[in-house]
Order: sequence, then C-alpha cells, then structure tokens
Amino acid sequence: MVRHAEAEGNLYRRIHGWYDARITENGYRQIAALEQRFSSIHVDAAYSSDLFRTRATAAAVCRPKGLRLHTDRDLREVHMGIWEDLAWGEVVRVDREELLKFNSMDPAWHVDGAETLEALRQRVSGAIRRIAADHPNQTVAVFSHGTAIRNALGVFHGMTIEESARLGHSDNTAVSLLEFEGDRVRILFEDDNSHLPEEISTLARQSWWKEGGTQKMDQTNLWFRPMDVCGKEAGRYEAARKEAWANLYGTMEGFDGEGFLKLVQRSAAKHPESVLCAMLQDRPVGIIEMDWERDLEQGIGSIPFYYLDPETRCHGYGVQLLGAAVSAYRALGRESLRLRCARDNAPAQRFYRRYGFQAVGQEPGVRGPLDVLEKYIGYKDLDT
Repeated sequence: MVRHAEAEGNLYRRIHGWYDARITENGYRQIAALEQRFSSIHVDAAYSSDLFRTRATAAAVCRPKGLRLHTDRDLREVHMGIWEDLAWGEVVRVDREELLKFNSMDPAWHVDGAETLEALRQRVSGAIRRIAADHPNQTVAVFSHGTAIRNALGVFHGMTIEESARLGHSDNTAVSLLEFEGDRVRILFEDDNSHLPEEISTLARQSWWKEGGTQKMDQTNLWFRPMDVCGKEAGRYEAARKEAWANLYGTMEGFDGEGFLKLVQRSAAKHPESVLCAMLQDRPVGIIEMDWERDLEQGIGSIPFYYLDPETRCHGYGVQLLGAAVSAYRALGRESLRLRCARDNAPAQRFYRRYGFQAVGQEPGVRGPLDVLEKYIGYKDLDT
C-alpha cells in the first residue's frame, strides 16, 4: 500500500478528501524516488483510487513496468463533507471540537455530508481484501490516501478506531507491505519512507504533526476573510503596498498609493471576496488580492498583490496564500494563475518558481521590466 505523493492540500494546508487536488512540484520528485524504489520489485497488478493524486503516483509503478492501472472508488480518502477545501486554519477556528475528535480518531466525529470513520475503515479494508483475493500468489501495488491507509492498517492490526490514532501520520509516498493468506493478514512493515531524501520528504518539512492537537495547528495554519479595503482596512492595505515597494526598491520614488487603493477598491466593490486578509489566529498577517475581471477572457486568474507581513515571512505561510488563490480561481473555472514580478526581486522570483510559476512574457513596469509568470491549475491533463 502506497500513499499518494505530495498534493495541493498537503502543501496549501487545505482539507482535501474527495476534492480532486493536483500533485505539487515536490510531489513529482517523490514519484521519481518511488519509481526508483520499485525498479527491482516485481509487481503483477496496480490499483488506485480514482482521484488524480493517487493515479499520478501510481505511474511510478505502472509506467516503467507497462502495467494497466485499475481504479477503485473504494480506495478514496475519507469524504470530509462541508469541510472539503476549507483551510485547516478555518476549521480550527470555527469547528474546534470536531477537529479534536477527528485528530484523535474519535468514532463520534461528525461533519455534515461526511462519512463516518467506521464507514471509511470498512470501505478501504474491504477493498484491499477484495483486491488481494483477486490476485492469489501475486504482488499488487495499491495506491490510496493518508487517513484511508491509517484506518485500514488499524483494521488489519485488530485495533479499534480510537487505537488507530497511535499509528501516526504517514509521509507522502510512504509504503506499507502486507501479506494475505486467506483471511489472515500479516503486516511486514508500514509507513516506510526510506526512499525519500529529507529535502523532498513532506513530513520532514512540516511540524504540525509532531505535537498534534489544535494548539500547534493554531500556530501553523492560516485562515482567510474578505478584507475591508473600502472601509476601515484601507489604511492597512496602503501601508502593505508601501512596505512592499520600499522593501523592493529602497525608495518610494514612483509609488502611487492612491492609485493602488483606487484599483483594489473598484475590484472589491464588485467582488468583496476577491481581496482576502490572511489571518494567523486573530492577527492579520497577509493579503492576497485577486482581480476577478482581468484576463477573464483567457481563463486566467490575475493576482495583482501577494503580501506577507515582514515578521511572518520565511516561516512557510506564503504558500497558503497561493492555496487560497488556487481555491478561489479554480471554483470560478480559471485554468491558470497569472502575476507580475519585478525581474530583480530575487526572493519573490525564487518563491513563485518553486511553486510552479513559469515566465511567459515581460511587461514594462514603473521602475523596470516585470516578468509575467503563470501557473497551470486546471484539470485538462488529469486523465493523461
């Protein structure tokens, strides 16, 4: 059993159960490492859930071995109901008690529209038993999801739902090896990520899982709210624009704070949720501005301003703003994100390229040329 490679929810800190997320750039590096691990292992058949993140991960085995991939909806992640695609920070804020139940594998966990943990356990473990029965004396690779695998392993260990919480969290592309003989299951090893160098391990780069509970999630996960740029937060927006300009250019020459403010107010007056304030607990720490009308005809989501407060930078929060933009624009049917970045803004250039933006052109700016950067977020390639 193999967990899928790093996907958007793992990176953006958003809740993706049945939400069909894409694989991250780092996730594809994990898939390459997984392919190397399986290069000398004979595999007779491969199965995965029908979601893209597992199907893409299964290519590590199917592509080099020429195997057809069988998909099975029963291998899907737990359905998260109304939590689907919410930021974890939002759930910590508004549904803390249910999140505590979910984190502790409490069978009483309930969210509107979600399936129960007991239903998940029976669904996934039943699918794995069925696949094993269909392949006697063969080796099968099964690709599924973190909570799904954790609960299936709990069943095979003979654990209750609550006891399954002791199994902990598996890394992306972690491998577990099971042997079936009739109804008997033997677990040879579980959640092994030895094929991943530390620099591409998802868990090695995150800390929320080490201490658990909502206190750590309070400190590591952002939530987002519409920003009142037409009213009491106009000053905060203009101050952020001013700080960003001064930090980049070292001078205020050419800065048009009033012009920036008029543009964002015009956009927010039509679409209040197009300008979001990133919140860390009860403290505003950033701004993600989206112009829902610019580049609309091209199916592109424009990001005029992407900002984190100085004291919040370099702590892993910036990518969560990207996740908020992806979520908003994908829901609007946009297939790409587009932003402009000064060519000599090295930190921003590194950040955007690290998370999949590529230069597609150049435009003149007030203080020099701007690179036009784009990132594909659509679904056209999900079946390739």
